[in-house]
Amino acid sequence: MGLNLLQAWQGAKQRLEAAGLAGPVIDARLLVEAAAGATRADIVGDPYRPLTPEQEATLEDYLARREHREPVSHILGRKGFWKIMLNVTPDVLTPRPDTETVVEWVLRDFPEHAPWSVLDLGVGSGAILLSILAERPAARGLGVDVSEEALAVARENAANLGLAGRMALLRGDWTEGLAEASFDLVVSNPPYIASEVIETLEPEVRDHEPRLALEGGPDGLTHYRRLAPEILRVLKPGGRFAVEIGYDQKTAVEALFREAGAAQVQTLRDLGDRDRVVAGAKNPLESRTRVAT
Repeated sequence: MGLNLLQAWQGAKQRLEAAGLAGPVIDARLLVEAAAGATRADIVGDPYRPLTPEQEATLEDYLARREHREPVSHILGRKGFWKIMLNVTPDVLTPRPDTETVVEWVLRDFPEHAPWSVLDLGVGSGAILLSILAERPAARGLGVDVSEEALAVARENAANLGLAGRMALLRGDWTEGLAEASFDLVVSNPPYIASEVIETLEPEVRDHEPRLALEGGPDGLTHYRRLAPEILRVLKPGGRFAVEIGYDQKTAVEALFREAGAAQVQTLRDLGDRDRVVAGAKNPLESRTRVAT
């Protein structure tokens, strides 16, 4: 006698709990839904629906991989972020709820029907840029990444979401080759983990996420030192920026942007009440002031 949906979910939950994994309830549900081709509503409304032998075998494979600390997003090849579903692979950082803080700030400050331009530096899966474009139909975006594999994932996600017509992708080294004063908004989630800290991270991150998307140099700030002046260079006067930071980097990153000439620099907190995003603007009078001197 095979398992039904309820038994499969309860068994999966117990296995993941026994393996000492955080969030076993949600992980178990997601893996059962994917293996059984079921929805959350099915588990509640049709709990005694049997799994086929193939579905049980798939679930067994998923659970074994999760017990070995492979992220659920990699097992399933997808992850929900903001209001969209994204394909993810080991070539991109798995989008995290903390990063939604960037999207939230952008949508609050940028009107729905204005035709503004957004640059996403280190676009990865496209999570930030695609979430913004999905909610702002007149906006257009450019995503830059040094990884060709990451760009392929972003391209596929844009196509799946019907947003490819409003988003261009470019392989590049941050803002290299981009014209001055060309964007209304710049967003970025750069690598910000100090090199020596990486080995202490959870296995899901340390062993399965791309090192390129994590490592921020000896103190975690290498990329911000370069990005602060570059972001201000490519922003239009009065343009805005928002970059994700590590929970203990507020003071250092704010200082780097102020030194680069940014105005209205502030730090936003995430849902866990940790410092998460440094945001600000380019002085609207900057270009005129330069002409005058």
